[in-house]
Amino acid sequence: MAYETNDHPTRRALVVEGGGMRGIFSTGVLDAFSEAGYRPFDVCFGVSAGATNLAAWLADQSGRNYTVISDHSCRPPFIDFKRFLMGGHWLDLDWLWEVTIREIRLDLARFEQQPIPLYVVVTRIADGEAAYLRATAANLEALLKASCAVPVVYRDFPVIDGERLTDGGVADSIPVLKAHAMGAREITVVLSRPMGYRKTRFKAPWLLRRLLKRQPRLAQAMIDRHQAYNRAIDFIEAPPVDCRIRIVAPPRGFAVGRVTTDRTKLDAGYAMGLEAGRTALSEDRRNAEPNDQPPLPPLSN
Repeated sequence: MAYETNDHPTRRALVVEGGGMRGIFSTGVLDAFSEAGYRPFDVCFGVSAGATNLAAWLADQSGRNYTVISDHSCRPPFIDFKRFLMGGHWLDLDWLWEVTIREIRLDLARFEQQPIPLYVVVTRIADGEAAYLRATAANLEALLKASCAVPVVYRDFPVIDGERLTDGGVADSIPVLKAHAMGAREITVVLSRPMGYRKTRFKAPWLLRRLLKRQPRLAQAMIDRHQAYNRAIDFIEAPPVDCRIRIVAPPRGFAVGRVTTDRTKLDAGYAMGLEAGRTALSEDRRNAEPNDQPPLPPLSN
């Protein structure tokens, strides 16, 4: 498996959280960046829906993932709880990948030509640990599917280079510590929940152990997920002195959940993302202007 390499300068990083349909917010943020031709980053890290949004942004396909989330992901063949109760997928990624590749495929050639590395976060089934895999035109679609493969609700585990993988958010939902470890010192973080959110421990660990009895380390990683998530929030709220964090997060009124299909809520969430992205751009320009004032604190929307 082609793991990450550290052969590229990573001074400025863009990190985008996943979260299923909550990714409509980061879709809006990145579309706002596209409007302005804003790409001052040396490296990107994406998880689940955040990775798919970054891929479309890097491929210059503004609006593509708005359509994927608000149309394709809302169609009955994708989300079907009754099918899940009958032993099938609740979220059928096989269908979603097939239909989006056919109808609205990522521009792989353009993605390959652009210079900013994208690391897609996945979780290894064997040990429950995160892997940060460099995306290429050849592996991009498979990597994105693996990163989006939420355990249990999608009953398969994608295989890449002989290794079974699953949702990157299990092991590292917000890979800011990895970005810092790879040299990033100015990190823009696009969250999918309002600031102040903290993840709590899974309330029925026995159920996860039962559902994933053949994957015990994955089950334990899911049980411990809140710890990794909250460590990332701790880092974001109090970064090291050598690191500046800029936060772009949904406002309190953000009403989109992981499986929301209400078009009104999705459109409102997208509009919030556009506004937050434009605000971030305005603040960035203002910070870049010469003045005698001390640096501004991290942005929060």
